[in-house]
Amino acid sequence: MTYKKLVWGAVALVLVGTSSIMLRAAETSGPAASIPLDTVTDYIHAVIQADREIYTKNVVERMQAKGIVVASEDWQVKNTLPLPAQFLIDSAHLVARTTNIRVRLVSLWPINKQNGPATEFERTGLANVISQPDRPHTGFFENGRKWYFQALYSDRAVSQACIGCHNAHPDSPKRNFKQNDVMGGILITIPAAGQ
Repeated sequence: MTYKKLVWGAVALVLVGTSSIMLRAAETSGPAASIPLDTVTDYIHAVIQADREIYTKNVVERMQAKGIVVASEDWQVKNTLPLPAQFLIDSAHLVARTTNIRVRLVSLWPINKQNGPATEFERTGLANVISQPDRPHTGFFENGRKWYFQALYSDRAVSQACIGCHNAHPDSPKRNFKQNDVMGGILITIPAAGQ
């Protein structure tokens, strides 16, 4: 097994396992049932952020700096590493297969148009996290007689890899990002049992 596959598998396993545990804690009865939904999404977000930062800084930037392998948009064809955004999206798809947690990247300036805001909640939430990046935008919505809780967290430019890609990409609608700028948001959706 290559080093790249080992790192990718380990990080995905941590993300899926931790997210599954937190969702089950939110859905069970007893002491765990008293965990507020915003606290659950805060926990999930903390795991996502930690995994993404470790992947970006300790895998992508480190491997690129050593000339071992680069990250690229067409990583599957070129046998390179996924970009940090692709890592998050692919991890979110994996989590969605085994839990009721949904995670998505959303931005007012998406390179991939699928990552643009799809609802009024997302448009309003992006405006809010841009003006108040340390405070998530939260709310409830109903879909098919089931209630869900959503939290949109700011997604900041945490590394030069993020900044360089967005500022240089030909499809990027914004090309002047700087370190710690809000580039968009990470939307977390979980079931809101009993709401």
